[in-house]
Amino acid sequence: MTRLVLVGPPGAGKGTQAEALSAKLAVPHISTGDLFRAHVAQQTPLGQEAKRYLDAGELVPDTVTNEMVRERLADPDAKAGFLLDGFPRNTKQAEVLRQMLAEQDNALDAVIQLVVPEDVLVERLLARGRSDDSEEVIRRRQQVYLSETAPLLDFYRDILVTVDGVGEIDEISSRVLNALHERP
Repeated sequence: MTRLVLVGPPGAGKGTQAEALSAKLAVPHISTGDLFRAHVAQQTPLGQEAKRYLDAGELVPDTVTNEMVRERLADPDAKAGFLLDGFPRNTKQAEVLRQMLAEQDNALDAVIQLVVPEDVLVERLLARGRSDDSEEVIRRRQQVYLSETAPLLDFYRDILVTVDGVGEIDEISSRVLNALHERP
């Protein structure tokens, strides 16, 4: 069974690695961004609530995000394992995830942290060419990530696997898989 969480700052390549690893490990890649988009598109009650926050440029509240993840983890394809990307993003969500999995007599196998130097992250995000990606905004997002995620890394210290997130996609995927296999 492979129950993994992928963490890393904006621009670390979480989505790219999650897709590559999901295919190699034969588990679904569950992204909160994809969940939000799917719920909004289907106009589910959770999607309608999330849309109000997204339209205002605010973070979707934990209660909404938690429920979307709970529903998704109950899907048959997630029973054998999953790769979470974008969740949990704080220790409150991590506690909820722990409870969700405990209800199924499960637990996370590992939390994979992609580490990338800030200057590389800024360079990657500027290269995407998004209108809202100024260097100042990008550096601010990095600081928010660090302040929100540092407690999460401590929360998961017993199952944390840190991997260098700089290099070619396949090279990074191989590093992650090797690090997972080397765990006791």
